[in-house]
Amino acid sequence: MEVVGRRSFGWPTMAVLLTCALLVMVPEVYSVRYIVGSRMGWTGNVNYTNWAKDKHFYNGDWLYFVYDRNQASVLELNKTNYENCITDHPLHNYTTGAGRDVVPLNVTKTYYFASSGGFCYGGMKVAIHVEKAPPPPKAAQVRSGSTNVLTSFTGQILVPALFATSAVWNAFLRLW
Repeated sequence: MEVVGRRSFGWPTMAVLLTCALLVMVPEVYSVRYIVGSRMGWTGNVNYTNWAKDKHFYNGDWLYFVYDRNQASVLELNKTNYENCITDHPLHNYTTGAGRDVVPLNVTKTYYFASSGGFCYGGMKVAIHVEKAPPPPKAAQVRSGSTNVLTSFTGQILVPALFATSAVWNAFLRLW
C-alpha cells in the first residue's frame, strides 16, 4: 500500500529544531577574551603584572596577544625560565607570524608567557593564574509560606500541556 500526500520534514528543518532544543537545554557558559596589555598590546614598556593583577582568569578564557610580528613572539615557559627570561626552550610557541595570537586557557594552572629576543628582560612577560570557574549563582529560595502563582502554573500545568500538545502534533504529522 502506498501512502500518498504524506509530508515529511527535511534534514535542514530537523537540524534547526535540534539546535534550538539543544540551546535551550545547555547551560550558559561564559568565557572572556582578554587582549593582553589592553590598548597597548604585547609590547615593551608595559607592566603586565599590573595589567593582570585585578583580573580573574578562569578555565575556558582566552588570551589575545597583539604585537609587531617582526619583533616579538609569544612563548609559554616554565616558572624558572620565566623568572630568568630564558626563552630558548619554551613549553609552547604560540607565535603564528601574524602578530595576532590566541591562547586558550584550558587548564587550571599558572601560565608563564614571555617574548624572546631580549624583550623579556624589558618586561614583556606575564604570569597568568587560571582558576576553576565559579559555580553559577543559586536561585533564590521561595519562602515556605508564600507561593508564586506563575511558577506554580508554569511548572504544574503549562509545561506538561506543552509536552502533551507536541506529542499529539507529532502523532498527527505521522498519520498525515
